Amino acid sequence: MVIPCYNEEEVLSETAARMRDKYLSLEQQKLISPESRIVFVNDGSKDSTWDIIKDLHAASPELFSGIDLAHNSGHQNAVLAGLMTVKDLCDISITMDADLQDDINAVDEMVKKYYEGNQVVYGVRSARKTDTFFKKFTAESFYKFMKLMGADVVYNHADFRLMSRRVLEELSGFKEVNLFLRGMVPLIGFQSCSVFYERSERFAGESKYPLRKMISFAVNGITSFSTKPLKFITATGFIMSVMSVFAFIWAFVAKFAGFAELGWSSLLCSIWLIGGLQLFCLGIIGEYVGKIYAEVKHRPRFIVADFLNDLGAEFLDKNSGTTEHNSQTNGQ
Repeated sequence: MVIPCYNEEEVLSETAARMRDKYLSLEQQKLISPESRIVFVNDGSKDSTWDIIKDLHAASPELFSGIDLAHNSGHQNAVLAGLMTVKDLCDISITMDADLQDDINAVDEMVKKYYEGNQVVYGVRSARKTDTFFKKFTAESFYKFMKLMGADVVYNHADFRLMSRRVLEELSGFKEVNLFLRGMVPLIGFQSCSVFYERSERFAGESKYPLRKMISFAVNGITSFSTKPLKFITATGFIMSVMSVFAFIWAFVAKFAGFAELGWSSLLCSIWLIGGLQLFCLGIIGEYVGKIYAEVKHRPRFIVADFLNDLGAEFLDKNSGTTEHNSQTNGQ
């Protein structure tokens, strides 16, 4: 399991305790190997998250491992850093947030679905009872709008998912900098299914996704996986061109009919309307230009500062001679 962490000192010990119990249960059911591990990815936390991860590893090195990113790279990059580190060490991996909102008991069903032949198993919320009205409205609107824009996303699915090693290998071939895993994983294909669960409230701490980050995430998802906004600009430009022809004809008819004063207000409104549409369209184009700017720089998506256990040696062996990841190892 890969669990990204950012300032999760308040909940991490409880998360580890519940995960330990779950792993023991899965082993007793012979659903997972005794060699299975839980890998925490510290995404540049400013609190004692990394110290807690190291303590967990020191107490149970056979179960807990950790990856420490050199700086805060963002949730999606932290998830990818963990997956790309463990992809050659596992048959399946499950990603889950550290806040205990995802139902840990759904893991049993996810693993069983894998044994039935599914390469990807999505954890999907069955209801949004714990969300505020605003959160529920904006989240559901986001998924519907993504579908409308042509992005193939699973409704009410975040980043709680199981992926096989084969899927991880294919995911490693996606080189874009602007990550939106909810859209990337469905693109890979393979047999998939969903497991439904009820999401709980945070065990402790505060959400790391305020409104500002949610809007940024939504914009990133739309502009990374859909060109429909650009097509919208084309359609709008065509409609405005047709309307301008009729307006031009109307102006000539009005002039020759003797209406000398047409009024400055209508002219002013027209100028503001056209100017506003132009600026809006330029803003959408700017989003795509910004994506191109970020992609062509080919900067590393994450930088690993430290590994726990044997994760570092295995990772460096698989990535020797490349510049995609820069890392230092301090194996323990």
